[in-house]
Formats: sequence, C-alpha cells, structure tokens
Amino acid sequence: MAASGRAAGPEVIWARPERTGRGPRPAFTRDEIAEAAVRIADESGLAAVSMRRVATAVGCATMSLYNYVPGKGDLIDLMVDLAVGEYRLPDRPSGDWRADLLQLARQAREMMRRHPWLPGAVLSHTFLGPNALRYMEHSLAVLEHSGLDDALKLELISMLNGTVVSMASAEQAAAERAKESGHSPEQRQAAQAGYLTSAVATGRYPLIARVLAGSGPVGDPDEVFDRLIGRVLDAYAGPAAG
Repeated sequence: MAASGRAAGPEVIWARPERTGRGPRPAFTRDEIAEAAVRIADESGLAAVSMRRVATAVGCATMSLYNYVPGKGDLIDLMVDLAVGEYRLPDRPSGDWRADLLQLARQAREMMRRHPWLPGAVLSHTFLGPNALRYMEHSLAVLEHSGLDDALKLELISMLNGTVVSMASAEQAAAERAKESGHSPEQRQAAQAGYLTSAVATGRYPLIARVLAGSGPVGDPDEVFDRLIGRVLDAYAGPAAG
C-alpha cells in the first residue's frame, strides 16, 4: 500500500528492468516466456494460458515465473507486443499515406489470422510496449505529410486498428460457428441467403428486399476488407484535402 493508504498504481512491465547488474544471469528472457505463452494461445486459445502452464513450457516452477513476470496481465501485455513485432515495417514511408496504411491494415489482419486470440487480447490490452511504439512511430511517419493535425493522426491510427480488430473478430466468430455446426462458412452463408429470399418474398420487408436486389453478391473477402478500410481512409482524406 502507498503511504496515503491507497494501493500503488499499475506498473508497466517494460518499466521494470529485466535483470539487475547483480546476481546470476536469469535462466529465461521475457521474450522466451512470451513465445511460450503465444504458442499455447495459438494452439488452445487465450483462456488456456496460465502462469502454471507457461512455467511448465519454459521448464521452471510456477512461483519462479513470477520473478520474471509479475502476473497474467503482464504476460498478456508481453504476448501482444511480441505479436505486434511481426509487422514488416519499411525503412521509410512510400509517400502515399493511404497505400501505406492499407498495407499495415492487411498485415494486421494476417497477424490476427495467425493468432486468433489476438483481437480479444488487444481489446483488453492497455500498455504500449516497444514493438507497439515502433509501429506507432512508423504510422505517424506515414502520416507526417498527410495534412492531418496530430490529434487526427492519432484518431485515424486508432480507428484503423479498431476496424481491423472488429473485422478480424467477426471472421473468427463466423469460423467458430461453422466449426461448431459442422458446416462450412459457405454452407452457412447459403442457408442464410435462402432464408432471406423466402422472408422478403412475403412482402413484409420491402426495404430489405430493395437493398438486397441492388447490392449484388457479397464479393471476395479480401476485396471487401480493402474497400472498407479504404472508406475509413477516405473519411480522413477529406480533412487532409481541406
């Protein structure tokens, strides 16, 4: 407890030295611990990640793991930042901020496909680690000559990340429902289309009927993703152009 009687505030894991200059060299690094946790989450989901299971994976006692990582929240912070380190960032922006941000969004989507636990972890993740700061610095460099003020730059980065997380979460939820039902996503989509066709044929949903008649097929998921991200970027290109 702090001297005032209140609990001390949260501590960022990266603000703690990984090791002091005294004593023996630690048996593990934080990255090695995070890598073990990520492997567990990739195989069995984020709920399967526990301090005990990670300790077993790296080969130490559970209580010893707390000497490296104070708690599970810190462990998830390390996992998220390790995944964020998978961004392939060029040495410098191309000069086309829209194209560069679209490329980052595509990378984020693929990252979340490799790590299905990541969208949920990002939603509860509050601290920016070294890799997230590297990503943020690059994103701001991309937007340096966009014409946006600094507040709008940060807002756009947040909106872009939030859109990718939302779309990745929806994709994963659809895949999980398909897996549970034993039917492919295409089969489920066809069943939904059949139901909608019969429902609008009753005449009770004229607006839905009109929209469906004019919308055409859903289209390739990658094209849909690019189009939706493009609309987010369009919304901010307006202020930049003005």
